[in-house]
Amino acid sequence: MADRRPVRRRSPREAEPPGMAPRRAALRLIDAILRRGDPLDVAMHAAAQGLAGPDRAFAVAIASEALRWMVDIDALIDGATAQILPDDVKSRAVLRIALAQLLALKSPGHAVVSTALPLVDGGPRRLVHAILSRAQQEEWQLPERATLPLPTAERWAEQWGLDMVEAAEAGWSVPPPIDLSFAAELGADEWPDAVPLAPRQRRLPRGQAVESMPGYSEGGWWVQDLAASLPARLLGTGEGRTALDLCAAPGGKTMQLAAAGWKVVAVDASAKRLERLGANIARTGLSADIVQGDIRAWEPAAPVDAILLDAPCSATGIFRRHPDVLHRIEPRQIDEMAVLQALLLARAAKWVKPGGVLVYATCSLERAEGEDQISAFLKSHSGWSVEAPRADELPAAIVPTSDGFIRTLPGLLADAGGLDGFFVARLRAPSV
Repeated sequence: MADRRPVRRRSPREAEPPGMAPRRAALRLIDAILRRGDPLDVAMHAAAQGLAGPDRAFAVAIASEALRWMVDIDALIDGATAQILPDDVKSRAVLRIALAQLLALKSPGHAVVSTALPLVDGGPRRLVHAILSRAQQEEWQLPERATLPLPTAERWAEQWGLDMVEAAEAGWSVPPPIDLSFAAELGADEWPDAVPLAPRQRRLPRGQAVESMPGYSEGGWWVQDLAASLPARLLGTGEGRTALDLCAAPGGKTMQLAAAGWKVVAVDASAKRLERLGANIARTGLSADIVQGDIRAWEPAAPVDAILLDAPCSATGIFRRHPDVLHRIEPRQIDEMAVLQALLLARAAKWVKPGGVLVYATCSLERAEGEDQISAFLKSHSGWSVEAPRADELPAAIVPTSDGFIRTLPGLLADAGGLDGFFVARLRAPSV
């Protein structure tokens, strides 16, 4: 990612301006995501290592806004240069994070310029300085909606239409609100500033520190987007019956099921993610058996009443919270995920008791990981059927499709802050 120019050596006595550490971390984050294809949360562990909490959060905010607005920021950069900068040179990366600070985060111009120039490391400092000065003199502005990467926009337009693409751009343009799931229904006077979305679900504006919210230590709630709460809602109350939560970490659905009276066995392949699940279970005071296992090889000792398979997927549905995903995911990864999902779905189906329920879910906006997956499953699994959700199982704004699925698309609840993209299908096993 280095510029193809002689390297300017900094004098040992040349002091760097304050605030360089989070900017350097943001630059490393952008590199790891765009060059190596690392997810933001994975890249963050290495890129932001050693940073204090506020600096770490600032680095993530810079990288996230640079990714969210990258198409539009690149258009501004290209309009200000006589020759187009290659995508992989450091000067473009530095300009991306600098303009994200200036235009999206509204950081002071002098701080943006003074911390951007040392990052160029001997590259075209004059060019970077000139572009940032021009941006301030001409009062550059970002558009009202952040432009989706072209391959994503074309793919989604083909699957869902242009209105969905426009809604996705509107949803992508601002960080989403915070949704909380509660272990028990709230009283009318509890959390008066939160917007009720569904039973045991409230929404708060973005920007609050989760750990400082009322009741965090007591564990009566956890952070979970409304769309992510829908799969567990379709299993209803457990009344002591056993449910498998497959690919369970970080545990939002596990906690929902436990709070609804299920005896939950939470299975995940990642030991690190299970640590987080265990911490969440401990904080909320709920109960679940936690098992580390890859469900391509692991299997339960006996069939169970219900299974929730939140299958590994492209995660394109959570692009509002993870703007890196639309710069990393290509059709190849979607196809690979679809193959894995079909394998896991077929294995999970063998573990359901006759007449039992299997809920399949993905946080994906790709038909290959949702509608097409279930269509193929039903063709190869005689006797299984789709059981459409009842009206009383869903929030009022969410209506099942004509096929009996749940499909949340950008644009749903837009006036209230939107929703993540999810696909959910409830499948009923044959009785014999």
